[in-house]
Amino acid sequence: MKPGDKVKITLKDNSIKEGIIMPSKDDTLILKLNSGYNLGINKTKIKETKQLKKEPMKKQDKINFIQDKTLKRVTILHTGGTISSKVDYETGAVSSKFKPEEIITMFPELKRIVNLDSRLISNMFSDDMNFSHYNILAKEIIKEIKKGVNGIIITHGTDTLHYTSAALSFILEHINIPILLVGAQRSSDRGSSDASLNLIAACNFIKETNFVGVAICMHANTNDNVCAILHGCKVRKMHTSRRDAFRSINTDSIATVDEYGKIVYQRDYSKKHDQKLNLKLFNENLKVGIIKIHTHMSKEQFEVYKNFDGLVIEGTGLGHTPENVLEEIKKLKIPIVMSSQCIYGRINMNIYSKGRHLQELNVLGNFCDMTPETSFIKLSWLISNHKDNLKHLFETNLRGEINPKTVFNEDFQK
Repeated sequence: MKPGDKVKITLKDNSIKEGIIMPSKDDTLILKLNSGYNLGINKTKIKETKQLKKEPMKKQDKINFIQDKTLKRVTILHTGGTISSKVDYETGAVSSKFKPEEIITMFPELKRIVNLDSRLISNMFSDDMNFSHYNILAKEIIKEIKKGVNGIIITHGTDTLHYTSAALSFILEHINIPILLVGAQRSSDRGSSDASLNLIAACNFIKETNFVGVAICMHANTNDNVCAILHGCKVRKMHTSRRDAFRSINTDSIATVDEYGKIVYQRDYSKKHDQKLNLKLFNENLKVGIIKIHTHMSKEQFEVYKNFDGLVIEGTGLGHTPENVLEEIKKLKIPIVMSSQCIYGRINMNIYSKGRHLQELNVLGNFCDMTPETSFIKLSWLISNHKDNLKHLFETNLRGEINPKTVFNEDFQK
């Protein structure tokens, strides 16, 4: 039996499963259930398999693709993730779609919103992203800007989406068009998928806005009716699976976009300017670490970073570490910055003696309200481009990553 065949499987415990065989590997059979969910079954546990319906592989029909050239030009650059995946329920096959006509077939509403182009940059898990991929993405963005596009959408796996949004915010100095990163928490073969609304909302936002810069477009709540536009340096993934997993941190969302394309702005934002775009890339050979402070911590844990180029300490509270590691921090002759495990709030190393001792050891980040992820990206970018002026620039707001005034975030109440 092959992918696409509908089968009835009896397991050795006499339970019965029905569904469509999906492409499978090794000792696991993947079955697409009627609910839309996939079920992995160890083949050694199968007692009997009965074919209910055989489906021949269908030849893909040629897609007629006509663009409305009066609309704004938007390019989708794909890096992978579930948002561009499509399931053929007759064959059971899962494939990723990257051509403009394929994207329009998946999301037909888009052809009435923007003049779309689409191409693959890389197809990878977002956990495997590194500095070289940020540089590649930035260079591909420059290529599209030279073509005269009005906006760019980047499809991306959600797990490190906020790292990439921060990285591009720093690389693309004086960017003069909207760059929106879009992902999907639920795959397109599920009825609860967020892929469609996220992509449509991103296109609607680019169509109507005069915002420029890097942002994330994802669900604003668990309903399927509105997305949030989130600042690229002030956002974090706060839930493993909810569709509204991404939240603005220490600031408001830039805007919301509903299912009909209505935009409601929630804060001021960058608009077009006359400054020239600069491309300031990452040094791809850097080694920068993040260490999380915890109880029962040994000083030897810091020795790992003696040959690194920089370190982010994810400290407790206002930015603290245990007393017994201070001497090891002093031995590290590399740039070190402080962030907080608390996510919301601001570093203040002036209040307690521990914080003052850390400042005496040249640990940076006092009064900053960046997430650990943005701190990591900013430190790495500064080491790559502004090492001689790192101390001043790390604690200076360059891309909206530091708020001069703490904002009470309503998400904290939820």
